[in-house]
Amino acid sequence: MDTHRGLGTLRISPINLNIKKLDKFVQLLGPAYLRVGGSEADKVHYLDKPDNEPDSLVLTRQQWDDLHSFVRRNQLRLVFTCKYGLFNRREQGRWQGQEVLALLEYSKQKNYRIDVFELGNELNAYWAFHGLMSQPRADNLARDYDRFTELIKSLFPDARISGPGSAFWPKLGETVRPISNITPRFLANLKTPIDIVDWHYYPFQSDRSPVRTRRARIKHLLEPKSFEYFRRYSKRLNSLRKRYQPQAELWAGETGSAQCGGQPGLSDRWVSSFWWADQLGMGARYGQKVMVRQSLLGGDYGMIARLTLKPRPDYWVSWLWGQLMGQSVYAIDSNDPYLRCYLHSAKSSEDKMMLLINLRSHPTELELPEGLRGRLSSGYVLTAKKLTSRRVRLNDKKLRFQGGKVNLQQFPEKRFTGILAPHSISFWYCEAAQSGAALK
Repeated sequence: MDTHRGLGTLRISPINLNIKKLDKFVQLLGPAYLRVGGSEADKVHYLDKPDNEPDSLVLTRQQWDDLHSFVRRNQLRLVFTCKYGLFNRREQGRWQGQEVLALLEYSKQKNYRIDVFELGNELNAYWAFHGLMSQPRADNLARDYDRFTELIKSLFPDARISGPGSAFWPKLGETVRPISNITPRFLANLKTPIDIVDWHYYPFQSDRSPVRTRRARIKHLLEPKSFEYFRRYSKRLNSLRKRYQPQAELWAGETGSAQCGGQPGLSDRWVSSFWWADQLGMGARYGQKVMVRQSLLGGDYGMIARLTLKPRPDYWVSWLWGQLMGQSVYAIDSNDPYLRCYLHSAKSSEDKMMLLINLRSHPTELELPEGLRGRLSSGYVLTAKKLTSRRVRLNDKKLRFQGGKVNLQQFPEKRFTGILAPHSISFWYCEAAQSGAALK
């Protein structure tokens, strides 16, 4: 949707989910979760339009049915953000949930599966987008979550509950204390444990964003310091999780290059892929079990262009990550901030897989410590003609679908030479790699 100051102002037609081409793109990224949420989640009505709101947003039965058909045939797991609403607690009391209950009962009748539920979208940022009087306090939100969990479990006992989904800004974190710094008190005040502690993070802000602590500009997109706040906040949130909700997993419940729809001309280009590759690696390193990318399609940050259904550079980074990186994560660090490195088990072999990101504009010689010398054998290198390219190359070949398919066998592996291409993202097989070593 087109946005202005963070909220949608130009309504567009709902996405048609019954497209075979879209199915193929999604299946290539699986296994995966699909999250349905965002700013409109707190304003939408379910199933029927209220009589007193003729222009209201409505999630219709047909749309809900189509969504579940899409989820089933693509073997996705659904994460759904339930409506919290924009009510004034002093005037209207506690969160009630009648609309949510109606949707749950309809879903139960249709035998739909919803794997994860969350209540409200970025509730700590209501003051910025919906006004101060809509901002919930942490202790009140915790009580609402207890009620929400009870409601969900009564109909979907196997579903998991995620929260609070607070928005974190670069340099500011949860921003204004005590108005929006709600995560610690929320987690501490819950009487019913939750299954997932999640948070939202965008390393940059688009020109549409009402809060801009780091604008989406090429110099910032390539600055290593821009990536480090994710590490800081991941450690803090993991500490809070261990202290207050140790049974829960930690998820990055929403992330994209630039808040409020992405930055035109940058979020859909090659220059926006470096933060994404780095955050995938860093997220796994610091305990994020799931990384929910905003968005699959829609906005300037969509991994697939909405109108043309063409994959953007970030899509290919995601695809390669899924093809190559295994579940085991090893500690490895670089002494050069412009050379980012992450080490996993390989997806389909006994080797390990090393992700290397070269943020420099010139070829860079990789100096390996003794324990890793001679271990990197072959792999895959993503590059582009320029930073603002819409298209990328894999091992010097154009990434494209042939007969509606794409696979790694179309791109012969490159031998590792010790030299990293400028502005490149590369994945290398690492034979018997040692964990804990340092790259220079």
